Amino acid sequence: MSKKRILLLSVSAGAGHRRAAEAIRVSALQNNEDLDVCHLDVMNFVTAGFRKIYTDFYIKLVNKAPTLWGYLYQATNEAQPDSTMERLRRSVERLNSRSLLGAIADFAPDAIICTHFLPAEILSRLLLKERLHCPVWVQVTDFDLHRMWIHERMSGYFAANDEIAQRMRLSGIAEHQIHVTGIPVMPAFTNHPLREECATDIGLDPTKPTVLLMGGGAGLGGLDKVAGRLLALKVDFQLIVLAGNNAPALKALQTMAPNFCGRLAALGFTDKVERLMACSDLVITKPGGLTTSECLAMGLPMIVNSPIPGQEERNADYLLEQGAALKAYDDLSLAYRLEFLLSHPEKLKAMRLAASALGKPYAARDVIELVLESA
Repeated sequence: MSKKRILLLSVSAGAGHRRAAEAIRVSALQNNEDLDVCHLDVMNFVTAGFRKIYTDFYIKLVNKAPTLWGYLYQATNEAQPDSTMERLRRSVERLNSRSLLGAIADFAPDAIICTHFLPAEILSRLLLKERLHCPVWVQVTDFDLHRMWIHERMSGYFAANDEIAQRMRLSGIAEHQIHVTGIPVMPAFTNHPLREECATDIGLDPTKPTVLLMGGGAGLGGLDKVAGRLLALKVDFQLIVLAGNNAPALKALQTMAPNFCGRLAALGFTDKVERLMACSDLVITKPGGLTTSECLAMGLPMIVNSPIPGQEERNADYLLEQGAALKAYDDLSLAYRLEFLLSHPEKLKAMRLAASALGKPYAARDVIELVLESA
């Protein structure tokens, strides 16, 4: 009997959509030998100009003009789907993504899962015109629901939590199409490696309080200055700093590390974040949907900082409301909150319990099981 073919479509505007798709792909292959699973980045099948606008412009905008991005996020959420501008936008997307349709036809999937709204929007039109005949599912990757995620003829939606499911219902999605699975994370985040082993691997003491400072894949945010300010606090703890692909920041951190008597571990890009989380008591991070879901899967409380207006602000609000995070507005408030939590272990414990209660480490497995049951 031929293998079922599952196609995952993501967009490399930020890393989260790709990571969600990869989490589903890896989980699917781990648990089902009779599957053929393919993950495509839609940006590899569009024109160079469209790719530059859609990815490079987005990243520059959220980093250099976040207030403008917040305005655009709200404006597009409130825009009428049948307005002239919206019809023009969809036409441009279709014209610039024709080769994607050829790649989909070549793979001939039995089901498609979109971890970004762009492919869902493109495929919705094909379904309406009966030019595509396999079910298409949508995985929302934030603790928020923007209007651009909602499209006709989708077979089902995967929501991060009950509130997002309610927003889906109020947007006209049928109850039977909505599944509260959480946001998919890699199976590695379900294993919880041993703290002692993970801490020893990077030269830290597993018995000491440990904080993980994440700068994102690009290592943004003056990490060496932030690390220096935090390590000067009057509390004893160890600090792991992830500089991502920011080589100058990593070099600066490694240069200053000897001044802190083994309390600072500076690392570049790694695909073993779960091991760093396993030896941490608290994470300082931007509130992206995937990163925060990984923290929750590991039962780790957070201090969230510098949220992008729009989806990340909604993510931060959710975590704060549920008691799994505090929010830092600048470096001074970050230092204050960190010192407060390390000086009040009972508060940190309560946040850890809240994070564990919110975590959905098996979201990726649940998504693929629901898709296969339907297919």
